[in-house]
Order: sequence, then C-alpha cells, then structure tokens
Amino acid sequence: MPELISLPSVDTEYAALLVQLAALRHDMVRAAAQAMNRLEAVHPNFWLSAHNLVHYLALRQHDLRPLQQQLATVGLSSLGRAEGHALATVDAVLAALLELAPPTDPVGLLPPYPAPDFRSGPRLLAEHSDALLGPPRPARDVRIMVTMPSQAATDYPLVRELLRQGMDCMRINCAHDEPTAWRRMIQHLRRAEQELGLSCRVSMDLAGPKLRTTGLPPGPAVLQLQPERDAYGRVLAPARLWLTAREQPQDAPTAATATLEFPAAWLRKLHPGDVVSFVDARGARRVLLMQGASERGGWAYLFKTAYITPHTRFKGPTSTATVHQVPCPESYLLLRPGDALWLTTPPVPPASASGGTAGSTAPALIGCTLPEVFDHVKPGERIWFDDGKIGGIVERVEPGAVHVRITQARELGEKLRNDKGINLPDSQLPLGALTAEDREHLAFVVQHADMVALSFVSSPDDVSQLQDHMVQLGGRVLPILLKIETRRGFDQLPALLLRAMQASSCGVMIARGDLAVECGFERLAEVQEEILWLCEAAHVPVIWATQVLESLARGGMPSRAEITDAAMGDRAECVMLNKGPRVVEAVRILDDILQRMADHQHKKSALLRSLHVAHALPELNGEP
Repeated sequence: MPELISLPSVDTEYAALLVQLAALRHDMVRAAAQAMNRLEAVHPNFWLSAHNLVHYLALRQHDLRPLQQQLATVGLSSLGRAEGHALATVDAVLAALLELAPPTDPVGLLPPYPAPDFRSGPRLLAEHSDALLGPPRPARDVRIMVTMPSQAATDYPLVRELLRQGMDCMRINCAHDEPTAWRRMIQHLRRAEQELGLSCRVSMDLAGPKLRTTGLPPGPAVLQLQPERDAYGRVLAPARLWLTAREQPQDAPTAATATLEFPAAWLRKLHPGDVVSFVDARGARRVLLMQGASERGGWAYLFKTAYITPHTRFKGPTSTATVHQVPCPESYLLLRPGDALWLTTPPVPPASASGGTAGSTAPALIGCTLPEVFDHVKPGERIWFDDGKIGGIVERVEPGAVHVRITQARELGEKLRNDKGINLPDSQLPLGALTAEDREHLAFVVQHADMVALSFVSSPDDVSQLQDHMVQLGGRVLPILLKIETRRGFDQLPALLLRAMQASSCGVMIARGDLAVECGFERLAEVQEEILWLCEAAHVPVIWATQVLESLARGGMPSRAEITDAAMGDRAECVMLNKGPRVVEAVRILDDILQRMADHQHKKSALLRSLHVAHALPELNGEP
C-alpha cells in the first residue's frame, strides 16, 4: 500500500485565515469611519454605494493573491467577486470560518455595519443604470450609445433606423456642428420615438480644453490632374474635367476627375471639338479637348499630366481666362525618430510648413492651441501627438517654445497636421475641464439633453464647477458623465466618484482613445479593468467607448479583435459606437453580439493584487 501523507491541522489553517480576514474587515470599517465627511455628503441614492466604494478601496490596498489561494485551497470564496458588496463578501467568508473553527472569544468579530449585501449590491447598480441610461432592451442588459454624424441633422430616416436597430442613447458631441443642427437631431429622435414606440436618452459632450496642433499655413494652391494609366505608364483613359461657370457653379452630372470654374462669358464661347491650350506650373504645354457644352457647363479631356495654379492662363478660340479657385492642400510635417520639433506660441512662419520633412539640424515648427501650458512642462516629460502616432521627449523649455525630440514614429516618417491632439501625460497642467465655449454650449445642453459628459475631468473641483454652472443657468441640473481620458483623471477616479455621487445620478465613460495615449497602450487593458471594478463597487454605470467596431462603422469589415472587444463591452452598462457610413449596420451587429453575450457573461472574477488608485484617498492612509 502507498504510504499515507500526514496533513497539517485544518483547524490551525482555518484559525490563521480567520485572523487575516478579521484584520481586513477591521481596515475596511476603519476606512469608512475616516472618510465619513465625504460619505455624509453623497446623495441618499448613493449612501450605501459610497460606503461600499470605500470598503472596496480599503480591501484593494492589500495584495490579496496569497490569501485568495489559501481560501480556494480550503474550498471557500476567494473574494474574486467582491466589487458590488465588499463587506458582505468578507463577512460571508468570516461566517463560514466561524462555523468551521469557532474561536474561544468571537464577541465583536462581526459588528454590524451598513453595507450592501449580495442582493442589494447588484440591485443598486441596476437602479442607478436605469436612472441614467433608461431601462435596457428586453433581450440584453447593456445599452447602445451612438455618436451622431452631421448628417443626422438633415436625415430623419437615418435617426429612425438607428433607433429601430437598437440605439438606446443618442450622443451629440458639442465639439462638432452647432445648436441648430443639434436641435434638429433631437427633434428627429423624438419623432422616431413616437413612430416606433421606443425610448432613447440624449447625452451631450462638452468639448473641454483639448490641446491641439495649429498654425501650419496651407500648402501651395496647386491642382494635379492626370489621366488613368496602366502599370507601364500608358494612358488608359483621359482625365475628365467638368468646366462650370464661376457665377453659378454646377456640380458635375457624373463622376469627374476635377471641376474647374471659369467666367460664364468665356465658357459660352466654347464648343465641342474646340482645343483649349495652356502652360502648366512646370512650364509644360498642355491642351484640353472640349467634348460637350451646355448652359450648366462643359466636359473637357486632358491626355497628359498637368499642374494648375490660380495663375495658369487657358487660351480658348477667341480669348483667355484663369481658373476661379484652386484648393490649397492641407500642409503637414513629416517627422521621423530623432527629428527636432518646436511647439511655439507665435504663428508658425510660412517657410516652416511646406509639407516637407523635419531635419535634426533645422527643427520643424508647429503651434499649440493652449500655449499657456508651456509654463508647466518640464524637460524629460513625454509628449504625444495625433492619438499616439508620434511620440517625443521634451528636451528644453523656453519662453514661447517647447523643444521636443521625436522618439516614436515610423522609420519612413509620420505626417503631423493641424488640429491633431497633443497629450502630455507626465505634466501637471492647471487646465479646468470647462472652457468658455463649454459654458456657452451648456445653456443649450441643460434644456435639451438627459445627461452631460464632462471631457478631460481631472479633479473633484471640475465636477463642482459644472454643477454650479448648471445651477446658475436656472435650468435642470443634469446627471454628469465623467469622461476618464487622462492619467490624472484615472488617478483621481475614487475622489471623482464620491464627488459625482453627491448628485442623484451619475456615470463614467472610459474614453479609451486619449486614455491609451496618456497611460500607455500596454497598460490600457489593466486600466480599463480597474475603472470597471471601481465603478461596480460604487454602483455607478459605465460606458465602454472609443473604436468599438470602428472598421465596420467606417465602411469596412470588422476585425476579429474588434468583435472580441465589442463582446467584452458586455461587462459595462453601455457600449458607445462612433459615427461612420455603416453605423446602422454596426448598431445591428453590436445588438446581436450583446444579446448573445448576455447568456454567457456578467462582469468578471479576478485576482486581486494591490490596486494603484486605492491609495488615492488620503483618509485611507491615515492622513487628515
């Protein structure tokens, strides 16, 4: 017979676990007592939820992985689903241990404390989600939010179809369009609600203090025209040009290579078969062959490549004319690793923005929309451009300029244009979340929206300022969506939640675009997990946003990774889609994915290491 293995006393192991859990519970209750000033300030709707958030933060200050393993070894809960009812979870395990290994003096081990239990925790989250986002559709628990394109202001069938396919919340971004268009979008939604018998909330995003590139002057006004050629350079079809009157320009009746505007009197003298000659910008002689003409305009064929400027003179059978307008292309800087780039306060000199390359000896120059941040940027800090496509390190700061060395870009170069985002994740920027433009837009928002999204929120004061301004407007005080899109906003999330919970309703949007740049793409998965856990502990609904089914919405096919990402959105209370030509199909597919996932997944169990943001509240660390 095999030799029997002697096991350690199970009672001894139970007793050790009992001591550890009792110490954890003591820390959780003490943390709530220390944070009582903040807890007493929350709205009654969130009273239990705020206590649970502080309990959870105190729990997650510890690395619980060894304890989890020990609990699992003896067949007890490993605390992996404690988010919605942190104290009740610990109490349940303690109660089991008390039955298995009763201590000699159990008095005072489990003093009563107000906290959500296993039933009330999920119920509170559901109630808060319904209050903010409206009730979910029958077949799924997760709502769908859709960002409106400008087209929604003039295309009622589009809004109606989005609602029919599954849209639960219309998102209007105040950074685009204007109040007249926003009003029409909402009117279309209300009409569709009446026709379909469905309901849909309206969320409006305040743009916030977005740092962007600016100042690059437009490129030269040159229009390149070329015929269609095969792989050997032989002409397959001429360039087909639509010539129209500048006084009353008409769109080309069919697809054209380009449209050129000329004086109507000059065009009336042209007839089919006429030849129009000109010398292009390179000095090359070229001809246009007229193929048709009418009061609206005429067709002309070009058989050789030509470059046209506003100064190019076209000679017809009786007279000459110039093109009314040649569009100026958008200029850019081509940046490679090692290049020098200066962010400047004054306007960029025209010579700096020819669409060429930056060199390591002659730095490229580009402006910044908020140059006041220069005073708060330090050498050695990171800087990112255009959603993280280009990265660099600040080398020097001087009055009116920040000197940057490019460290991240494609070897062949990455184009940097005007109006591209700038992220400074290491810099402490004193920018309030509300701009003067946001305050102007807020007057419309409080009258027409169901919730307002606060972009680039980074401190509880930002939330207070928005609340105060809504009160000053004398209208409704809307629920606030905290858009977590900066590193500072993520670090301050516990304090932001407790401040937002002073209202009767609130929510959080994980704005994964800027957040990935700020925290590092490699950390995004970890960061969004922490946000989900904290919001579940606070019973605050979460909106999973940015690039969900992006390829599909923009007109292509969704990637496998995008389908998986959309399915993971089932762990939030709402998933947001961005606008695109195929956004209706994206809503339909997302609705199907979420219905399927509703049968397979609800939230998540996890290994509980020490949580970075658990240290964000001073009260938890014994500080006054």
